Amino acid sequence: MRVAEESGAVPVPGAGQGVAVAFGKTLKTLRTRAGLEREELGRRLGYSSSTIASFEQGRRIPSPRTVEQADEVLTADGLLSVWKEQLEKAQYPAGFQGLVELEKTAIELLHYDKFLISGLLQTEEYMRALFAMRRPPLDPDVVERRVAARLDRQKDVFGRRPEPLSSFVLDEVVLRQPYGGRQVLRGQYEHLLLVGHQPHTDIQVMPIDREENAGMGGPFTIATRKDGKRFLYFEATHQMTLVTEPEQATVAAVRYGVIRSQALTPRESLEFIEKLLGEL
Repeated sequence: MRVAEESGAVPVPGAGQGVAVAFGKTLKTLRTRAGLEREELGRRLGYSSSTIASFEQGRRIPSPRTVEQADEVLTADGLLSVWKEQLEKAQYPAGFQGLVELEKTAIELLHYDKFLISGLLQTEEYMRALFAMRRPPLDPDVVERRVAARLDRQKDVFGRRPEPLSSFVLDEVVLRQPYGGRQVLRGQYEHLLLVGHQPHTDIQVMPIDREENAGMGGPFTIATRKDGKRFLYFEATHQMTLVTEPEQATVAAVRYGVIRSQALTPRESLEFIEKLLGEL
């Protein structure tokens, strides 16, 4: 079993702070050696000079693609690209890194969400609305980094081939929470409909009028590797737990099957979301 505690408003979780700072110093050294100002490097990479400063000071972590572009622009011969894996891990709290790695190669992902729409299904606007509600407030650089990391996660899951089989069950109350306002919710509904019509993804809604719900224990995720081994992930009071014991993951998978049978079918669920969209 692997347990770790979320870092709250710390700029980079855990030891990731040191990784971000070390990378930033390397980036600055190579930029200076190349005779480029921050504005010029930012122009070539598609960022503002202030964002380049954030990278160099270790306050913001660039995406793997940005690292590769910077390596090429600065003719670094791999001195920057070698940091990609460490930087990617530094974006997430330690207890969450295991799930992120599993998502990249999993053949099946099962999600039951009782409080929020799954991070893999969130629009950027919905993400920002959630981060804006955090107390104590998150530093703007932290928000930008977490939004970028979540969008990268989505690309890793839905942008790869073959795409994993993904199933999401959302409690109705999750869909009715107007986080961010009507326009944000409208965009989120439209995104759910778009994703829900994809062949590898099922989205189901658990109506509030159900007399039975096997998911009362809370939200959880099950990831299945190519070798068939399952892993159970859940959160409680900002603690993130990745369970590797097969028995617990199997029990959770059985529970998930019951939850799916109690929810609306995928077709009924998309019709339900369309109805909610029409009510806005």
